[in-house]
Amino acid sequence: ISLPAVTGPALTDGGMMLLTDAIASPLTAMVAADPKTGALLDMASRVAKFDVSVFINGPTGSGKEVLARQIHLRSHRADKPFVAINCAAIPENMLEAILFGHEKGAFTGASTPNKGIVRAADGGTLMLDEISEMPLGLQSKLLRVLQEKVVTPLGSQTELPVDIRIVATSNRDMDAEIEKGTFREDLYYRLNVFPLDTIALAERPDDITVLAQSMLRRHARKDQAVPLLTPEACAVLTQHSWPGNVRELENVMQRALVLQDDGFVRPDHIMITMRSGVLLPAQAA
Repeated sequence: ISLPAVTGPALTDGGMMLLTDAIASPLTAMVAADPKTGALLDMASRVAKFDVSVFINGPTGSGKEVLARQIHLRSHRADKPFVAINCAAIPENMLEAILFGHEKGAFTGASTPNKGIVRAADGGTLMLDEISEMPLGLQSKLLRVLQEKVVTPLGSQTELPVDIRIVATSNRDMDAEIEKGTFREDLYYRLNVFPLDTIALAERPDDITVLAQSMLRRHARKDQAVPLLTPEACAVLTQHSWPGNVRELENVMQRALVLQDDGFVRPDHIMITMRSGVLLPAQAA
């Protein structure tokens, strides 16, 4: 949901707090007030209607998976599985079996067959997070899946048809990865049919307080009224550079929920973790 910023002397502090909460009440899983984010969501909605591969590039913690899920939910595949895998989090010797599946006895410990996540996503969307970390050998096998729309499980000679849409993500400079020889250029062009770039939180300041209020709503206890950000707390939030992006903001809001006790999040409830310890921005200003 993308809305323009609302300012002016006629808007009281209480009105501003209520307006922020109203905007933060999500109609979808994504909430945005900054024009840059609105433009990104518009492009994502457009490409969702077309069954093409999407490559999302952007800083860690900037919402790449959330955007991928929105593409899935707005596509004709929305009632089919959305399956995500982090290519950087799985050991190389396991990734092939997890991706493509395996037959019983294909390797030591394979006591039962497994269809793998590619087939688990059949009919739906497969998100390959941090695909730049995928080993070169697996990249060639993934390229064949994209080209032929078939997958061969480990230990099998049978090609099985699959119907998936791939959304790949990375926080790396893919041109540099191709230049270094760590990523196949032909695979990149197969994945990068429609590129989208997420934006660092500090570069879309109008999103900060709306996202923060949305996070308070998301994490508040069921028996707890959703606290409101005061204008002073909003000022503290917008002054921070947010190197950890949305993930860092979410941590800060969860801390604020613990610290507040009167229905309002104030500057002294905003604890931002620094490398040197914990900083209370309002007191440090």
